[in-house]
Amino acid sequence: MTPALELVAVRKRYGGVVALHETSLRVREGTLLFLLGPSGCGKTTTLRLVSGFVEPDGGEIRIRGARVDGTPPERRGLGMVFQHYALFPHMTVLENVAFGLRMRRLGAGPIRERAERALELVRLRDLAGRYPRQLSGGQQQRVALARAIVIEPTLLLLDEPLSNLDLKLREEMRTEIRALQRALGLTTLFVTHDQEEALTMADEIVVMAEGRIVQTGTPAELYERPATRFVAHFVGESNLEAGRVEAAIGPGAWRVDAGGLRVVATGRGPWQPGDAVTVVVRPERIRLSAAPAAEGEAGGNGVAGRVEECIFRGASRRYRVRLPHGRIWSVDEPATGGGPLHAAGATVRLSWRAEDCLAVPDGSAPAPTAPAAVAARPRDARSR
Repeated sequence: MTPALELVAVRKRYGGVVALHETSLRVREGTLLFLLGPSGCGKTTTLRLVSGFVEPDGGEIRIRGARVDGTPPERRGLGMVFQHYALFPHMTVLENVAFGLRMRRLGAGPIRERAERALELVRLRDLAGRYPRQLSGGQQQRVALARAIVIEPTLLLLDEPLSNLDLKLREEMRTEIRALQRALGLTTLFVTHDQEEALTMADEIVVMAEGRIVQTGTPAELYERPATRFVAHFVGESNLEAGRVEAAIGPGAWRVDAGGLRVVATGRGPWQPGDAVTVVVRPERIRLSAAPAAEGEAGGNGVAGRVEECIFRGASRRYRVRLPHGRIWSVDEPATGGGPLHAAGATVRLSWRAEDCLAVPDGSAPAPTAPAAVAARPRDARSR
């Protein structure tokens, strides 16, 4: 099947700075694909290359099989929504949405019909006669979205579109954008540095760092099986410990000495004794108890610690616990229905299963992927 979007060995440099190393990517039709990473990682450069606002120094960009690098943005069949809504202040909502259709020289009747239908999709038809200054931030974002989809684009490109909204509006718009994308079956590239946005909305996530693709996968795959220390740190929250492999103790299981904290961890490997790894344990996978216990548990891990702080977070409690080697770990428990409340200064027992303790390659620098294409899964294969 021809991908909706394909990047083949695309690269971009600004003077002496490499913004994007040689990168290949294939995106299937109907996929909501997130480009996720910190500032300067190359995600916005990738979006701008796809949109045509900048041209690559090498490689090819194809949309539905047709090569488009060198083609002006307006001839690529794309819809874009920017971080700043870029609405025309002197035009009404309806006129803003209809602008792209007028540029395509459609008749007045079809333009109005399609613009009103787009406003209906974003639940703004009743505000068609207002001006942008008369709208809230969320309403302006819906207008920008309607303007992007009214032209029936091949690809929808979203460049951090929710970053200017408050938390409640962001959550509402996440749901609305996801529902609209599903209903229209639009292949969508969404750029963000917000991991929660990516985890809650994406079919697939491409994690980027230092101008490279580090890992790609479904939200569940990236969260459960990060390939590197960088991904484990950036996607979700983790307790990270540098360590060295002591021995293999079974298929995919390893004994690791993490700074005096000896644990059983699972991982892809293969590693040899002495190899450097990072141990990853998610805060919600750890159990707390006040009762003393023997070091380790059957099929699991355990260590004593002292509670430094208990933070109420609404639905959960966050404990910060100092371990014997001096490092502080985070532990999350439900605010109701969890274990007993542990006060600051209390001695507690932390325990977690071996399968919830992941060993990944050590090092803070992201490991580059091979230049082979990274294929996003079809919609019916998404993991939820």
